[in-house]
Amino acid sequence: MTSEAFTLVYNKALDLVSRREHSRHELMQKLNKRFPETMPVIEEALDKLAVNNILDDERFAEMYLSSRARKGFGPKKIEMELHSKKVDSVFISNAIEAYESWTENAESELQKKFKGITPTDYKSKMKQKQFLFNRGFTTQIIERIL
Repeated sequence: MTSEAFTLVYNKALDLVSRREHSRHELMQKLNKRFPETMPVIEEALDKLAVNNILDDERFAEMYLSSRARKGFGPKKIEMELHSKKVDSVFISNAIEAYESWTENAESELQKKFKGITPTDYKSKMKQKQFLFNRGFTTQIIERIL
């Protein structure tokens, strides 16, 4: 029975990972939802995936970051999202430091939202700053472009 359960869990995990990258915690939650009461088998399957380099939280952090950055989100928001997916802080900070286009992304989002209108008064400048801040950009990046 354990061998059958392991095969079933492992194949489902492979199926999920083949569609997109997952963090270990995220995959564990999905498998536990589908196969309740089999946590030791799930752990064993996840360990095997990690050993075979199919499941890698560092790679997940990089892929997730580039995906979310392309959609216009800043480093702080992406960092919080990765923390919620239980990715190791070291992997998160390495991925954020490796990404170099934060300023360009912020300028692009500002251009899309405000159509290139430069703020003329305090109120409009604060509106643009708040928009970028809500997208997850740091105050250093915001001050650099405004």
